[in-house]
Amino acid sequence: MNHILIIEDEERIASFISKGLLAAGYSSTWVATGKEGYTQGMSGDFALVILDLGLPDQDGFTVLRRLRDAKVSVPVIILSARTSLNDTVAGLENGADDYVPKPFRFEELLARVRLRLRDGGTSDEASVLTHGALSLDLRTRRAHNGAKEVDLSAREFALAEAFMRSPGQVLSREQLLSRVWGYDFDPGSNVVDVYVRYLRNKLGSQHFETVRGIGYRLVDARHLTP
Repeated sequence: MNHILIIEDEERIASFISKGLLAAGYSSTWVATGKEGYTQGMSGDFALVILDLGLPDQDGFTVLRRLRDAKVSVPVIILSARTSLNDTVAGLENGADDYVPKPFRFEELLARVRLRLRDGGTSDEASVLTHGALSLDLRTRRAHNGAKEVDLSAREFALAEAFMRSPGQVLSREQLLSRVWGYDFDPGSNVVDVYVRYLRNKLGSQHFETVRGIGYRLVDARHLTP
């Protein structure tokens, strides 16, 4: 299991990222300061670093420069509310491998994480998720129900992936909102129900079971036809 270092001073965001990474098959360590981040980054224990720029003790750019000056080549993804072109360019020129602006959707961050780990040749994660007749190719972003390819939007694909990573488990609406729509989600929204309906229409209603009062569960309906 790849171990990821999160350098982020906001506990709520760090917890959101950590839980999402765990659900995706990664372990993580969280630190809240640049000093701790540099120390941990120098340890060699991590396959990737997620780095905030607005740290309380020093700028994230400083942490990045110190790691690169020390010849630490671990992939670094900057995650920051600074969205100007100058900041993005500065991050990449100082040795970052990617730059994700806040606010962000977790599936976008996860896609960047997978890409950087694949580029480094360290990811042992399966690129295709399967459950019953359903399959998702995480590299090509294609979905299949049996031999039939199904066209899914980016959000539909992300929701289907959340189900495919937890087959047979009941996922609450809040869990799905957090994983697919991000840490700023509205807990009163009905968007999950709307998108589950989209998936039922496209992949077959028999695959998605409603658990009344809680949420939804992906079931194995390989012997049924949509």
